Amino acid sequence: MGKRIIPQRRGRGGPRYRAPSHRFKGSVRYPKRTAYKEGIGGQVISIEHDPGRSAPIAKILLENFEEIQLIASEGLQVGQWIEIGEKAGVDNGNILPLGKITEGTSVHNIELHPGDGGKIVRASGTFAYIVSHEKESGLTYLRLPSKKTIAVNSNSRATIGRVAGGGRIEKPLVHAGQAYYKHKARNKQYPKVRGVAMNPVDHPHGGGAHGYTGRSSSVSRNTPPGRKVGHMAPKRTGRKKR
Repeated sequence: MGKRIIPQRRGRGGPRYRAPSHRFKGSVRYPKRTAYKEGIGGQVISIEHDPGRSAPIAKILLENFEEIQLIASEGLQVGQWIEIGEKAGVDNGNILPLGKITEGTSVHNIELHPGDGGKIVRASGTFAYIVSHEKESGLTYLRLPSKKTIAVNSNSRATIGRVAGGGRIEKPLVHAGQAYYKHKARNKQYPKVRGVAMNPVDHPHGGGAHGYTGRSSSVSRNTPPGRKVGHMAPKRTGRKKR
């Protein structure tokens, strides 16, 4: 009888595999569209690091004394005044519908559907830019960081500028301990050992004189947890035959 594999241990929980969510700053999303459709202003009161995400977050105190959290734009400063709404100016850090933003402008934290609070282009240093508007259908075409072009409802909101924290991954980690704590902050396993490099007692792929998974690389969907590794109920495996 072998040992319990890592996916089994992770599924059970425990302090080693549990994310430190008590340190996270919470939800970061736009306020409701109905409340601030005409427009409202706010002041940046602080910019903070959030262990749960790659980008810093900005705390905004609105004119009605409501406090919200937003993804910080590059160049945003404490004390800076930002605007939210259809009548906001196209300035760095302001939030307005895509249909009100001029073509070629860089944007981030984009809503896929009006009112969802912002879903894409939220990682540090990323930005998309507006390619064109199609007024007849009410769509705006965006070029994403992946170079893919998508069509989004023109009433969806976005923030002007690019996400702060660019160049974060350019500095090398140097020590393995730094990588360990970087992964631990997000509930990621590090270091991650390949199953074929283990002994048979530790993993179904372990053992043998070389790294070959054989038939154990694909398993049934009903396989018990101790052997559920590799491809789960695949339609096919291996290279395609021409």
